[in-house]
Amino acid sequence: MRKWINSGEPWIWMTAGAVALSLVAVYAVVWMTAVQGMGHWWPKPLVETTVKVQDGTIQRLVGELRDKEEISLSRLRDSGYQIESDDKFTHRYLFKQGNRDIYGVDFKWIPAPLLSEFTYPKDMISIERHEWGSFFGRLKSVKENGNVVAEGDAAWPELLVRLERANRLFDEILRIEKNDIGKINYQLERLRLHQRKLELKDALTKEAREEIALERQIYEEQFAKLQQRLDELREQNRRDSLTAEVQDGQLIEIPFSKIADVIQPNNMGVFQKIAHYLKKLYEFIVDDPREANTEGGIFPAIFGTVTMVLLMSVMVTPLGIMAAVYMREYAKQGLMIRIIRISVNNLAGVPSIVYGVFGLGFFVYFLGGNIDALFFPEASPAPVFGSPGILWSALTLALLTLPVVIVATEEGLSRVPRTIREGSLALGATKAETLWRTVLPIASPAMMTGLILAVARAAGEVAPLMLVGVVKLAPSLPLDGNFPFLHLEQKFMHLGFHIYDVGFQSPNVEAARPLVYATSLLLVIIIVVLNLFAIRLRNRMREKMRGLEGV
Repeated sequence: MRKWINSGEPWIWMTAGAVALSLVAVYAVVWMTAVQGMGHWWPKPLVETTVKVQDGTIQRLVGELRDKEEISLSRLRDSGYQIESDDKFTHRYLFKQGNRDIYGVDFKWIPAPLLSEFTYPKDMISIERHEWGSFFGRLKSVKENGNVVAEGDAAWPELLVRLERANRLFDEILRIEKNDIGKINYQLERLRLHQRKLELKDALTKEAREEIALERQIYEEQFAKLQQRLDELREQNRRDSLTAEVQDGQLIEIPFSKIADVIQPNNMGVFQKIAHYLKKLYEFIVDDPREANTEGGIFPAIFGTVTMVLLMSVMVTPLGIMAAVYMREYAKQGLMIRIIRISVNNLAGVPSIVYGVFGLGFFVYFLGGNIDALFFPEASPAPVFGSPGILWSALTLALLTLPVVIVATEEGLSRVPRTIREGSLALGATKAETLWRTVLPIASPAMMTGLILAVARAAGEVAPLMLVGVVKLAPSLPLDGNFPFLHLEQKFMHLGFHIYDVGFQSPNVEAARPLVYATSLLLVIIIVVLNLFAIRLRNRMREKMRGLEGV
């Protein structure tokens, strides 16, 4: 036994076991996140049952069965439920009854002994609304300008036709509001700032004022035409409506302008459910969020995360490489360089929120404030660069990940054989030529390793971004069709902050929970994709330099 232990084989098995356990833990977390999040858009059947309330009356209940758990009867009795049973435990169900605008809450736990048999009527409809979440009920009729045009079995095909029309009108309204009117507002603001700039320089002549007024009049006329078109589209979109019966027998009328989608989940086949699932998954990726970020998509957060990481990578890579090259190749190795290396290593352990505070104080208030005072005085008192934005977020995370890039690059430079440097110098190359043409290409895989680690950390950081640029909901993307196209001063959305906001700040926790898992999985996928891209570049560099390394 002692000989076997001294051979080192037990430690090899322990290491292999630790690696296997780590992989199992990682894959288990990813699998749990995928299962909890990716099933959110699968059409869930609508259950119809009755529930016995505390006053003894029987009420009808319609909704989606979301969860089931075991609970002690004593706990239920302490909560006021009158349940007669000799058992110690029973089950309770989490129902999503929807119709939050009618009943106040759309999720409720109900003990199993109070429920009757479950049925799944095929005529039940599930409506996804632009506001107030889901609506569940029975379709009664479809109306046009208040007059019934279809009811009974004929109402469903008529609903689908009119819903398609309403969605086309809604998309056109949204496009005009977001794109066309947004461009005009941008140009009007540009004119206002231009006029203010001329006033500050005492250069606002009569000709300049007339020219600005003429241009402003053109934009205002365009705005008036677009506003008229919007009023016409909204009036057209108010034409159709439907009436549906909810669980307590009320007849509710819903305009098609407030409906995003309608399905009959109990009457759908497998292929219909798959098509609906893929459609909702696509909308989740490409649409804007709504309903306090608990409905709709997360495209602005995806775009903001990727853009911020790319900007950070562009900033941190040259800075980290130059610092590492100076300390390894040019600086005299002594006490000062040792202190700098210790400081760099210690910076890697500084809490990220400290970087956020530094970024807010230095980048936003000091640097951004001075930029506004020098180059944008006409915007005062509204800040341009003197407020949190994507530029300051990228710079803050560049500082946060700088030690990682420096350490990785130094390690790569230290592994370049001395003979390669001496051979290059012996052939007549200068030190700078040796560094640029020989040493740096060989060390490039290590530089990419530092970049990979930096991207992996920066993409998931949230705390510093809350201070220097990220917001709950950004009205527009940092990249658009208005000059200069990439607006680095704008605030942005981020997947990490979106997860925090939906998970901890949402007014509807149960509705937001699946989106937390889905967004977390998407953030992991984005980080993996960015890392795989960087790893592929590193491997290509490594293969290219294999001959120089003598491998």
